[in-house]
Order: sequence, then C-alpha cells, then structure tokens
Amino acid sequence: MIFHTAYKGGRPVRLSEETRAFAEESLRGKYGDETLKTPFVTMDDVAGFGEREDYDKYDEMIRRIAERAPVRVTEREKICGAATLGAAIDHLVPAFYAGKPVFSGVSHLTCGFDRAVREGLDSYEERIDKKLREAENSPAFSPRSKRFLKSLKNTLSSFRLWHGRYLSALRADDERYAVLSRVPFGKSESFLEAVQSLWCCFAFTRLCGNWSGLGRIDEYLGGYLQADLAAGRIDVEGARELLASLFVKGCEWIRSEPPAGSGDAQHYQNIVLGGVNEEGREVTNEVTYLILDVAEELGIGDFPITVRLSSRSPEKLFRRVAELWRHGGGIVAVYNEELILRSLEEYGYPPREAAKFANDGCWEVQIPGKTFFSYVPFDALELLQREVFRLGQGESAHFDDFQTLYAAFYKSLEKKTEEICADALAFRTVNGDGKTWKRNFPMTVVALFEEGCIGKALDYGEGGPVYNIVSPHIGGAPDAGNSLYAVDKLCFRERLVSFDELMAALAANWEGYEVLREYARKKLICYGNDGEADAYTARILDDFADILWRRSKSDVTDGLLFPPGASTFGRQIEWRAARFAVPFGFKKGEILSGNNSPTPGTDFSGATASVKSYCRADLKKQVTGAALDVRLLPSSMEGENGIASLVALVKGFLKLGGYFMQTDCVDAATLRAARDDPKAYKTLSVRVSGWNARFVTLDKQWQDMIIERTEQGI
Repeated sequence: MIFHTAYKGGRPVRLSEETRAFAEESLRGKYGDETLKTPFVTMDDVAGFGEREDYDKYDEMIRRIAERAPVRVTEREKICGAATLGAAIDHLVPAFYAGKPVFSGVSHLTCGFDRAVREGLDSYEERIDKKLREAENSPAFSPRSKRFLKSLKNTLSSFRLWHGRYLSALRADDERYAVLSRVPFGKSESFLEAVQSLWCCFAFTRLCGNWSGLGRIDEYLGGYLQADLAAGRIDVEGARELLASLFVKGCEWIRSEPPAGSGDAQHYQNIVLGGVNEEGREVTNEVTYLILDVAEELGIGDFPITVRLSSRSPEKLFRRVAELWRHGGGIVAVYNEELILRSLEEYGYPPREAAKFANDGCWEVQIPGKTFFSYVPFDALELLQREVFRLGQGESAHFDDFQTLYAAFYKSLEKKTEEICADALAFRTVNGDGKTWKRNFPMTVVALFEEGCIGKALDYGEGGPVYNIVSPHIGGAPDAGNSLYAVDKLCFRERLVSFDELMAALAANWEGYEVLREYARKKLICYGNDGEADAYTARILDDFADILWRRSKSDVTDGLLFPPGASTFGRQIEWRAARFAVPFGFKKGEILSGNNSPTPGTDFSGATASVKSYCRADLKKQVTGAALDVRLLPSSMEGENGIASLVALVKGFLKLGGYFMQTDCVDAATLRAARDDPKAYKTLSVRVSGWNARFVTLDKQWQDMIIERTEQGI
C-alpha cells in the first residue's frame, strides 16, 4: 500500500511487512465495515425499560453492550479489545430502545488513562467501595450521588465482563492472554502491559460511544519502555511495532466507503508529546520518537499529534517535527509550551497542575483526566455585521468616526459573552448549601477516568471533575478585523467613500460597486501580511479575552469557569449563510478565514508574515487556545535547507508568542487531482481544523475550503 506523501524522498520503511499489511487492511476499511454490520444492541426485550430512571437505563445498556458487542481478535494485532458496535462511530451509546438511541456519548475530553495504567482498575473499585460506605448513612450525600456511585460500580462490573470475553477468545498459550489476564485491572509492570492497559481502557470508553484523547502517552509510557530496554525485555524495534499496532487499532472505525462530510478521522483521539512534567523536567524520551516514527511511516491521521515545544526542547525533536511536516497530512501540530504554562498559571491553575496540560481531543487546552470541557463558538463577523452595521435589519447603522463604531462593536462583544455565560449558568442552581448542578444524562463510563468524580460523588456532567469549563470561543476574528480595518481606512482615514455608501455596497453584495470592490480587494493589505490590518484583529481578540478574564480567573477548583478561546473548527462553511459581503471585497457566500488564520487569498507575504500577524494579539490571554493554520508548499521544504527553514519557522513562532500552529504540506494541484479521482488518493490525509481527514472523505465544500487555503513558501 502506498501511504501518500508530499516528500519526493518517500516515507521511510521501518516496520515489519506484517504490521504494514495490518495497517493496509485497516485503512482500507476492513474492520470498519465489520463494525457497521452490528450497529447496536437492543433494549427492547428488557421489561419496563422505557419507564426506568436514567441511571437504571444507562447501567443496563452498558452491561448489555459488554455482554453482546462482537468480540474481534485478529492474528496481526499485538493488543486486544475493539469498539465493534457501529453506532458508537456516530457518538452514541450503541444500545437502542424502540429503534432509537437513548443517550449520546461524551467528547472534547482526554480521560485520565494514565492513572489506570499505573494503578490498575482494582484500585478504582476500592475507592468506589470506600466512598459508598461513607455515603451509606450520611445525609451529606444526595440520593442521586449515591446512585451515581453505584453506577460507577456497575460500570466496572460491565468492564470486567467485556474484558473476560476477550480472555475467553484467546488461547491460554497466547502471549496476549497472559498480558490481558493482568491488565487493566492490575498494575502495569512492563511496557507491553502498559500499552495493553491503555488500549483496553480507551477501547471500552470508545465502545460505549465516547470520544477521548489519549493525552501525554510518552510521559506515562516512557518509564516502562526505559526499564524494559535496560532489562533487555524488549528492543527498540519491538517497541515500535507495538506502538504501530496501537495506531492501526485506532483506525478500526474507518469504512471502505464512508459518507462524504467533514471527514472520517475526527474521533478526537489526540496525542500530546514532549514538554515538562510536574517537576519541570523534560519528558521527551524514546516513546516520543517511536510514535513520530510510526506516524511518519504510515501517515495515519486518526491520532493527531501535538508536540509541546519550548526553548528547553531537544534539537532532535524540532528536526523530527520538521521531517514529518514535509510529508504532509497535517498529522503533527505544535504548542508553545512556555506561553501556555504562563497562561494557565496566570489564570489561576497551580504550576504543577498547569504542567500536566494536554488537549480535549482537538486542540483546546485542558488538564487531562480532571476536566469537564465544553465550548460555545460564535461568529465575530456576524456580530459586527448584524449588531453593529445592522445589515439586513432594514436601515443600516451610521457612524461618523471609527472610535464610536468600535465602541458599539465592543458593547456587542460584551453582550454576547455575557449571554453565553448566563446560558451555561442556567444549567445549575446555587443555594445556601453550595452549588447544585441540574441533571444531565449519565456519563459514568467517562466519569470512571475523571479525577474528582469519585471523591465528590458527582457525575462528569454534574460538576464531578476538578475543573469545570465552558469556554466561549470567538470565530471570524480575522474577518471582523479586516472589515474594521477596511471601514477605518476607506471611510474615516482616506475618506474614499462614505460609511453609508459602503454599507449600501455591502447590502447590494457589491453589485453596482465593482470599482470600489476592485480597489478593496487589490489595495487593502489584510491580516496575514505583517501590516497595519493586524492591529484590528489583535484588538478584537484581546478585548474579547479581557472581558472574560475580568469575569473569573482565580477559582479553578470549584464552580464553572469561562476561559476564552479562539477558533472556528470549520464553521466558516456553515456561517456563510448568515454573513453578508465584507468591506474588504469578498461577496456573500465566499469562505473566509478559518480559526485565527488569514482569509484565503489575502495573505501573499509568506508563512513568516502570517505567523507575525497572528502573534500581534496577546495569545496568552486565550486560555483554552487559539489556532493558526498554515498550508506549506512542498517545494519549499525539500532537502536540508527545507528542514532548516521549518525549524526556524517553529522557533520564530515560539519566540513571537504563538499558541498553537497546525500545518499541512500539499499543493493545490494534488488536492484537485484527488477531488477528481478519489480512488487514486485514498490515503491522502489533510488537516481540516482540530482533526485530520482523508481528503476523499470530505464533501465538496470542505474540499474547496482546504484547496482555497493560501499556499505559503518559507
């Protein structure tokens, strides 16, 4: 099988033919197609199921999933366990009643699988039993809290049942049987056991319809590998094969003919590599590099990788990131570790907690295994156009100067953020006894791996985790910034057109104003070119963040917090319908900027200029993240000079104060060829937003969005 690459030198071959063959059959959809044959188990034969309380329903559903989900063990896999019910792919608990799903799954989180690997799940049962004894005769525990603890106990029981079915499917003389008999319920004592324990916990949560990241796996697996290498229990090649098996198993939801949409690999299976631990020591180790080896060879984008980089990072790590970038696929992104640590600490996280940061399965920063996370996106451009310009509201607004105009926009920004916070707070009540969260649907499969839930006797969605986050996310900031810049320049500074006339042009979608539109398109130097327009986008981002920082930043261990972030996650496609023409020359319906990236076609000064524009804002204030997307020309990444240029780009990004950068290396001609002949490009992976996707699984509007991103040289 040809694993697509943009690099003329091709992908390296380090893995065995058996592992590569396993990857091929998985990527071609063999196991995903099998999974679709059994989409769910049914609850129709359970007496009185429809009238049961939610936890009674949930526990019965999880048990039946554990009892009846098909068991799949293949000869080529080195670790066992599989998510074999197709409805889980659609983010649903795959147990239906009367032909319909009862509960959805949970996403945008990274579970604390590391603790399960280290301690074993038997210790979890001990903690649950202890809390149940404490709750038994205590009025401090509500009936719902007690029922939640019993649900956790039931979840573990179902997990044991599912785990036992896999043991039964293996021969006693199979090495996999011996390993699986010890983990995940016992402590991991070897690298192989640690990987199997991680996979088992991940696969079970997945089977039950949840999408989780894997977190900092080099940090919690690295010590096991180091010990095994030193003792001669495994060699580097064997460890690489084992990690490759994990990656390939993560592709078991790929279908041979997936429906076109926003991509087939967006199940939030993110991995974070590198960075410091709680003691401030760099964790980069052999596991770090072996994972990068696997990603480089197989080009699997189903586990997007984000590398924490800083001035302390090994030079080798910078180089390996650059080497993977030139293959394309958007598999590897980078965090500015030092900036993010400052951001979290200034927001109120203890330094040792901040050091643990990973992501939520996309790229929004959170503390893994301790965080309830949700985000609420909104479109800054629509806010500007509808609330301030009042386009489409009958009579457009009028402003005599830029200061008054921006003050109106700022007021609308304050109002929007307050609405988001108020809506989130409506999900809980506050009384004299403290904070009581309104009911949510059961989530005990996830709560099992979230610290705080057992101790508080509260479910994942009811305030159980240590940190409970609802993050307002501003999107369209570059488009709103470009719009404000254009209005200021055209109407107030250069007085080329009156404000009213410009609004009329926008309302008319530039029809009859072609000369003015041409001027705006060609003469205005928009965000992304290291010019004056950047200040407008930076001001929007900074003001938005300041509004939320003033609201709350000190208490990160109680209640509900509203840290800011900046993203679109591809919503610029669906937002088109509510947007009007923009003052910098684009018509209604055109795809504009993604995340915090330049509007396609407006950035012509190269990748370094885009980075400088993005870094004009104080990105430290965007606590949960702000992403920059960069599409690099393959021709600019060839040879040692290309590697050196990429390393310099990353180091410049860190020095200037970037937050998160995701890149892709693919030319527009290749993308158009893939669009026209999808069968010839089945393994062509691209970065979409917070996820990767095989390009041919995107529908046309998503493909066009990727194609329209400006190709940058370095």
